[in-house]
Amino acid sequence: MSDTTHQSAVAVSTRPAPLPGDGLSPAELAAKHGLSVSGARPPLPDYVRQLWGRRHFIVAYSVARLTAQYTNARLGQIWNVLTPMLNAAVYYLIFGVLMNSKRGIDNYIAYLVIGVFVFNFTQSAILAGTRAISDNLGLIRALHFPRACLPISITLIQLQQLLYSLIVLVSIVLMTGETVGMGWLLIIPALLLQCVFNIGCAMFVARIGSEVTDVAQLMPFLLRTWMYLSGVMYSITTVKSHLPGVFGVMLELNPAAVYIDLMRYSLMSSFTSSQLPHHVWFAALAWSAIAGIGGFVFFWKAEERYGRG
Repeated sequence: MSDTTHQSAVAVSTRPAPLPGDGLSPAELAAKHGLSVSGARPPLPDYVRQLWGRRHFIVAYSVARLTAQYTNARLGQIWNVLTPMLNAAVYYLIFGVLMNSKRGIDNYIAYLVIGVFVFNFTQSAILAGTRAISDNLGLIRALHFPRACLPISITLIQLQQLLYSLIVLVSIVLMTGETVGMGWLLIIPALLLQCVFNIGCAMFVARIGSEVTDVAQLMPFLLRTWMYLSGVMYSITTVKSHLPGVFGVMLELNPAAVYIDLMRYSLMSSFTSSQLPHHVWFAALAWSAIAGIGGFVFFWKAEERYGRG
């Protein structure tokens, strides 16, 4: 046998046997063995189920973050109440006394305080939502969980702060002459609708904030403008009479104004149904559905991109 023939025989004998799946593309081979891309976005129904499975983590995380938030502050959790109260005092001095915006509003102190506390709930949720991803990159890269847990947890933190503040808010309302009535039960559905709206907004800005970090710097200016358009320290009913019809309707249907009006209607007997814009409960429900569903889907669509790069 020649050397050439011998080398050919050795080559044939040492050729590896074909492996199972030879001839399949990498994607087909991975699918055949049940493999998937790490961090890939799951279908929406699966994502909802995963999120529900992490509900205990969401609650525990929000409680832990709230506890740690004012650890280094001497007054601790008292700042949850002091901050909106100090804001209300400043607004009362400027708008109630100097600009006389309280003209024509019964029980202006309760009117103003409710507006400040309720708007602060939405404002804080959105501000924190812009940093929900960027402030938790270490957690995102270390653990696998639905990223929507983060903006939901942040909104629950703000809800807990509002519930603490309600103790003071209710005390102020009672001291101004309001009385407890059956209408106070409307606080529960009003807060639930606003909470869903806030979660949707937090998810929306969380995705934008993860891609454009400068949004966190711009957001305080946008929120301050929104506050001035929401009737926090003045009556939209009075102002809209000086505006073209479409602008008056836009002010009334402004979601922040809608939720503020619901709380005023619930807590203030002097804020009668005649001062409540028509179909306000329908508007509150619609805004909750639009923001809640829209924000959730918008956030879910970028699930695989959070924490990358």
